[in-house]
Amino acid sequence: MKILILGAGQVGSSLAMHLSSEDNDITVVDLDGRLLAILQERLDIRTVKGRGSHPEILHKAGCDDADMLIAVTNSDETNMVACQIAYTIFHTPTKIARVRSNQYLTYPQLFSPEALPVDVLISPEQLVTDYIKRLIEYPGALQVLDFAGGQVQLVAVRAFQGGPLLGHELQEIRDHMPDVDTRVAAIYRKGNPIIPNAETIIEENDEVFFIVDRRNTRKVMSELRRVDKPFKRIMIAGGGNIGQRLARTLEGHLHVKLIDNNKAHARLLSEELEKSIVLLGDASDEELLIEENIETTDVFIALTNDDEANIMSALLAKRLGARKVMALINRAAYVDLVESGDIDIAISPQEATIGSLLTHVRRGDVVKVHSLRKGAAEAIEAIAHGDKNTSQVVGRTIEEISLPPGTTIGAIVRSGEVIITHHNTMIEPDDHVILFLVDKRHIMDVEKLFQVNITFI
Repeated sequence: MKILILGAGQVGSSLAMHLSSEDNDITVVDLDGRLLAILQERLDIRTVKGRGSHPEILHKAGCDDADMLIAVTNSDETNMVACQIAYTIFHTPTKIARVRSNQYLTYPQLFSPEALPVDVLISPEQLVTDYIKRLIEYPGALQVLDFAGGQVQLVAVRAFQGGPLLGHELQEIRDHMPDVDTRVAAIYRKGNPIIPNAETIIEENDEVFFIVDRRNTRKVMSELRRVDKPFKRIMIAGGGNIGQRLARTLEGHLHVKLIDNNKAHARLLSEELEKSIVLLGDASDEELLIEENIETTDVFIALTNDDEANIMSALLAKRLGARKVMALINRAAYVDLVESGDIDIAISPQEATIGSLLTHVRRGDVVKVHSLRKGAAEAIEAIAHGDKNTSQVVGRTIEEISLPPGTTIGAIVRSGEVIITHHNTMIEPDDHVILFLVDKRHIMDVEKLFQVNITFI
């Protein structure tokens, strides 16, 4: 597939890295020649220096015969205009734009062939807000990812002392919960993946990924760790797009405090938010945190545009007694460093955004992609088509399917019913199949499994 990526920032660079390793023809456009030079040294891609919204630059980049344009520059306006030009002049089949400003997103009618022809609209702020909301909904989870419209969830938890299953084999889950079916898709032990089987024993500090019907998520979590009390008091540092969205999302049922250091913006936030308490100040001000009872706060979430400020304020909040702390981290190099210390969860907007973008790049009928473990692993939802003669999965049981190494089929959704898979589960046409890939390098093999032979009509 020939793909043009506009923007060589964090998201554009990460996306180029993902896609260039998957037999795609990638060209990256950016105004910053230094960023392009770094990318070209590391990856087998083309680069073009210039503004992505200029027709001559798009022509030079090969937009004439591109299959897809992905506009992820730092400018909403550049991204939108680039899609318009790609549609009008170059007739590019698929156009994806990252748009951050609520001033545009509030009017979805803007993004249509009759107005701005953007086929797929990506809002990182909304993706991150939804991600944090799920973490708050399930205390104790490291990640909560939705599939099949939220019917199925992939949940990551750390096994702690006190969990009923700790020190026991996975097959004992059925003894503990005879009425609940689940599938452990992967275990990470000291950072290394383990492909689980029935005899695998859960050890303390294992990071366990399991797939489950969302109605049973909390029951399965309780098998792996002591059940955490529901969160009630939330403190947010940073009133930007994500902080404001999150406060508005949570304030209806939780006690929310939001800290912002800009006087005019804090006043605006206090007018726009209905129940949240807006505080003017610095989130790394120890006196302010103590005065606002940080020791009784269930979750402190640092969401400013400054990674270092987020890390420092989250560490301070943890030291002062916050039950759980999360920090928004843009630099990938910081994520491991942060999560190995006192910060409970590092939130990567790039990972959330890239997963959403990959959904539209994958071959075959892939409807959902989540990028995991800094892009090393993936969880995907693919739809099975064809019959036993034209498909490599339809009409076959799980044990009959030649899955790539480290790949697990954890669940299928059939006509609205969630089915947790076992070795004898049969795949039928139109099943939504949820897979976990420990090694993303095998994604092309998975794509081929779900492609229908040309004889299928």
